[in-house]
Amino acid sequence: MKRIKVAERKNVLCQKLYVFVAKINGNSCVFEKLRSQEAWSSMKSLKSWKLLFKKRNALSDGGKCGFKMKQLPFMGVVCTVTLFIVYRITNYQYQQTEMEGKFIPFDTIKESHLGSRSLGGLPHGIIQARSDLELRPLWSTSSSRSKENGYRSRSLLAMPVGIKQKRNVNAIVQKFLPENFTIILFHYDGKLDGWWDLDWNNKAIHIVAQNQTKWWFAKRFLHPDVVSIYDYIFLWDEDLGVDHFNPERYLDIVKREGLEISQPALDPNSTDIHHRITIRARTKKFHRFVEGMAPVFSRSAWHCTWHLIQNDLVHGWGMDMKLGYCAQGDRTRKVGVVDSEYIVHKGIQTLGGSGLPAKKRHGATAFDVRTEIRRQSTWELQMFKERWNQAVEEDKNWVDPFKQDKKRHRRKRQHRVFNF
Repeated sequence: MKRIKVAERKNVLCQKLYVFVAKINGNSCVFEKLRSQEAWSSMKSLKSWKLLFKKRNALSDGGKCGFKMKQLPFMGVVCTVTLFIVYRITNYQYQQTEMEGKFIPFDTIKESHLGSRSLGGLPHGIIQARSDLELRPLWSTSSSRSKENGYRSRSLLAMPVGIKQKRNVNAIVQKFLPENFTIILFHYDGKLDGWWDLDWNNKAIHIVAQNQTKWWFAKRFLHPDVVSIYDYIFLWDEDLGVDHFNPERYLDIVKREGLEISQPALDPNSTDIHHRITIRARTKKFHRFVEGMAPVFSRSAWHCTWHLIQNDLVHGWGMDMKLGYCAQGDRTRKVGVVDSEYIVHKGIQTLGGSGLPAKKRHGATAFDVRTEIRRQSTWELQMFKERWNQAVEEDKNWVDPFKQDKKRHRRKRQHRVFNF
């Protein structure tokens, strides 16, 4: 009977043995209460070495809990510092992403990463990022190959042309070809067969696109990486008289004067002069201002100008007033009109029609192509101005160099007046 009671007592003790749990809540240890008062009283009556051993273990656990409590302030400091560092890094990455999205368009970043990934399979030395507009023979001799390897200064003449201006275009090309110029003709009327009888026809590059403007062609076919071998790019209209113009003498003046953007002066008898400042000054070699009918760009200036051309604004109105920003320095020194080599603007408008109003159909108003083109050009001018103003407003890091020039010139004038 006694043995049975001892066994039952042991079972009760095993089942109701309290659980010693240390929980960290703030800076205190919380102990769970014994599950029942009966188990507690049973343990008090148990006097054996097992009880002493368990008490010893309990004291040992309490010591560990106290040690952990002492570590809590240090762990709190570590956690706080870690969270602060993570916050600062995340905030910095967010700000960098915002700046990249603002100043570098997403499509540009995407194209850049795409290009670097797509070239990953090639050895670096085989990659050629640039091209040119030079015609290559289907086969060549060893002597001609050696000539090709030598560098020769070259320039490019690019013109939009129509078959009605064939005689005038022929005169222009005859002037430029002997001076080591590459010729590219943009045929806006689609009539290419009428040019085959000219002697130089097979030496020129012909590109055909119906009713497209000079700036449309230039944006798509004169990328800076394609024309990088040319020292100067002549982007001319087709209705220019060149009887008093010599390309070699012109480039000599441009190089000597350090002009990055230039044009030959216009003869006073020219037709359709847009800006009187481009008229030839007989007593000067050159003066300052360039418009869109006969601009000449250095390699660096064209790299900037190409990016200034708006892809969808094909008439280029308003660009002549901003070309000075691509002058690679002081526009009062890097932009100029060469007076000693001048041209005649004939003002023959053939792109889009002759300018005569179409016959009025029954029940419809007459449609004037030239009027519609001018209306479109005026709208594009307004759009270009709006885009420029918006770009200036959004780019907080951009500083207008011309404002600095104006302040500098104003100070110089005040200094001269004071000295006088």
